[in-house]
Amino acid sequence: MAKEPPQIESSSRMDRLWFVKEKYPCIADCDQCGLCASFHGQDPTIAFRDYIDGKAAFIEVAKRYR
Repeated sequence: MAKEPPQIESSSRMDRLWFVKEKYPCIADCDQCGLCASFHGQDPTIAFRDYIDGKAAFIEVAKRYR
């Protein structure tokens, strides 16, 4: 079962940061991965900054990149 993103109200900034890092790990092989391309050339921690900082829910930020 997939791990649910921590809710802003009941998690710390660090909890949310580690969730994003675990969900979208960098495999250091940009030619094969394409993960950053999914986020318009940004590292996922930059793309999800609003979620990490507690300004927007995870799903709201994720919808920006669909």
